Amino acid sequence: MPKIKTNRGAAKRFRKTGTGKIRRNKAFTSHILTKKSTKRKRELRQGTLIHKADERNIAQLIPYL
Repeated sequence: MPKIKTNRGAAKRFRKTGTGKIRRNKAFTSHILTKKSTKRKRELRQGTLIHKADERNIAQLIPYL
């Protein structure tokens, strides 16, 4: 069987934790920040885990990470 190609866009957006779960960054942090509260912007800085329903699809995009 040939190797599976890694989706390069996904490789830049997701990474795996030590236990194999997939982490992501939160959206809405790049512009139009003046109307967002300081608390909201601070919370958006924190990464989070992807939803369980998306795990299988994302894992197929980044098989070797």
